[in-house]
Amino acid sequence: MLKLNNIEVVYSDVILVLRGVSLEVGDGKIVALLGANGAGKTTTLKAISGLLHTELGEVTRGSIELDGTRIDRLGPEAIVQRGLIQVLEGRRLFAHLSVEENLIVGALGRRNGAKIKNELDTVYHFFPRLRDLRGRVSGYLSGGEQQMVVIGRALMAHPQVMLLDEPSLGLAPLLVEEIFQVIEQINREEKTSILLVEQIAQAALDIADYGYVMETGRVVLDGPAERLRDNEDIKEFYLGLTQLGERKSYREVKHYKRRKRWLG
Repeated sequence: MLKLNNIEVVYSDVILVLRGVSLEVGDGKIVALLGANGAGKTTTLKAISGLLHTELGEVTRGSIELDGTRIDRLGPEAIVQRGLIQVLEGRRLFAHLSVEENLIVGALGRRNGAKIKNELDTVYHFFPRLRDLRGRVSGYLSGGEQQMVVIGRALMAHPQVMLLDEPSLGLAPLLVEEIFQVIEQINREEKTSILLVEQIAQAALDIADYGYVMETGRVVLDGPAERLRDNEDIKEFYLGLTQLGERKSYREVKHYKRRKRWLG
């Protein structure tokens, strides 16, 4: 369904950020994109959703396809209309609007009022708490509730593909678990394909079908999620576990960039 073919991204005509990134998100699949801060994960999502242009970024090589049609030269509004939507990092809400008003914003491209009501019911099915909070001003919600709203707002567009950027950011562990359960439920019930950018590798790989690991603008490792969970480098560098099951600090394992089997 979604395919990146050896893309390069340059900012301000001089800064090379992505270097030959290729990945695929199959129909109805969850794909995890892992990596440390600065690896290029968010830039990858913005390249897909057409938001690079707002930051003087451009796909200068390669192509991005959705259902076999190139989308890397389209604007974000045209990409949304084709069924792909991004949930940005940091819970970008209209803080002065109510929960339900924020949700309805996600359906602005729709003209059928009955459809909008159906989509609201779908959102409240996945996030029952939002039904009770639908009249509450969004700026007064907790971080977890705001995350529910932004994911729900994306669902209002009835996307085929959803890009999620760090949905766990700033949330307590129990809320992270709840959000990831709902993401898995949306994928299963709505058949929505999901590309999930996440630093909590364990949570992402637990629900993903496939995973990619990025370093300095390149994909350095990919494979089925189950295989990545068992990969010793993933355990050590992202889960903090050694072969004996004991935890290490990042400082103790920062030499990993020089490991031949990681980049080889």
